[in-house]
Amino acid sequence: MVEMSEPAHLTDMAVDIGVKRGLWGQGKSSVYITIENKHCNKGGVAHGGLYTMMLDMALGGALVSILPKAEWCATTNLNVSFISAARPGEKITAEGNVVKRGRNVAHLEGKILTESGRVVATATGTWAIWDHKPSSMS
Repeated sequence: MVEMSEPAHLTDMAVDIGVKRGLWGQGKSSVYITIENKHCNKGGVAHGGLYTMMLDMALGGALVSILPKAEWCATTNLNVSFISAARPGEKITAEGNVVKRGRNVAHLEGKILTESGRVVATATGTWAIWDHKPSSMS
């Protein structure tokens, strides 16, 4: 049996913005937030950068949930499609799922949904995997 990693703590940036951890484990992960005015662009809807950060966290978290503790990973590619806008007061959840994990590369997919099930954004991504923490991260 392979020992799995513990759920990663959210970064200070994510905590400061108000992101919270949801589901985590067995190749799946989610994070959520209730949109506030501070999360919005000049058009009054949630900023695409927020969606991108949340999808990166959810997809990466899904992979981390199945990695042995000794392994390390990093996003190498993240493609985000912005489908609709979230507005202040709406709770959105970014969900990530491992599609395929190889020896050195993993493919993931995810989406952001409102509580009513409306799709806000979708994403696919590729993560590099190392058998140890890179020396540059020491």
